[in-house]
This record gives sequence, C-alpha cells and structure tokens, in this order.
Amino acid sequence: MKGCLTVHTILGNFTVVEENAAIIQILLPGGEPEEKLPECRTPLLNKAEKQLQEYFSGKRRAFELPLNPEGTAFHRKVWKELCNIPYGDVAAYGEIAFRIGKPRAARAVGQANHRNPIPILIPCHRVVAANGGPGGYGGGLELKVKLLQLEGVARFADGISGRSVRKV
Repeated sequence: MKGCLTVHTILGNFTVVEENAAIIQILLPGGEPEEKLPECRTPLLNKAEKQLQEYFSGKRRAFELPLNPEGTAFHRKVWKELCNIPYGDVAAYGEIAFRIGKPRAARAVGQANHRNPIPILIPCHRVVAANGGPGGYGGGLELKVKLLQLEGVARFADGISGRSVRKV
C-alpha cells in the first residue's frame, strides 16, 4: 500500500511517498501527486521526515533510507551515480555520463535527472551545466540554487552564477 507524509521545511513542503517499505517518490514544493494518497505516519515515513529535517538544518549530509525509484536501467544507473556526488560538491552532466561509461550521453543524463522521482535523496540538484551554471531543475532554478547554497557550494553563494566545474 502506498502512503505519503508531507514534510514541512525551510524551503517549503516536500511530500514523501512510500510503497512496500521503500521511498518511491518525493514531490517538491508545489508538486501534485498523480493519484490521491492517504497521508499517514509509518516508521519509514517518520524516519524520512527526521532525516530530511536534519538535512535542511545542516545536521545531515547523507541519507540512510531504502529507495526504490521507478525508471529504466539507464535511469537507475544515472541515479546510482548521482548518489556518489558528495554533499557540498557538484558534477557536470558530461562528467556523470563519463562515470557511467557513456561519455557521449550528457543529454540523456539530463533527461534521467529530470525523471528522478526521489529528488534530494537522489541528489540531482548537485548536477550542473558544463559552464558551471546551475543547469535545469524540476523544482525550478531558485530551489536548486537554495539547495546548493544550503550545502555550501561556494559558487552559488550569491545566487545563480558559476564559471567552471571541478571534477569529482
């Protein structure tokens, strides 16, 4: 059975969706679920809420939650690699493509980022354009920049800017 919990944070309300003892989706502020889900409290949703609150208060840098994102094998490979980008760091779309053995697939990596059903926990906000700019984000560039600022990414300290991407 699917259930969800709305987590109130400094950056808005995030809705965490659980199914079969795993997180399957996080809706960003303003996002609407495709289906009406019961709001509930389960041990997993409570743990997700606690970890997200710790993240947004600067006390957590990594998540310890079971995830089960729905996507193609390529999407899952990209999403797994995104989880290797350290807190407070960024990587370019092309760098992720190179790391997964598909050096010419930067655009496909961008599409996989766009389809990431579990943002924040699968940190697609840490992927930026080759020129150092923020690139895109399903929740909007303002939210992406705020997440990068929260993590202390220096080039975004004053908002949308950036020149080069450090390889991680």
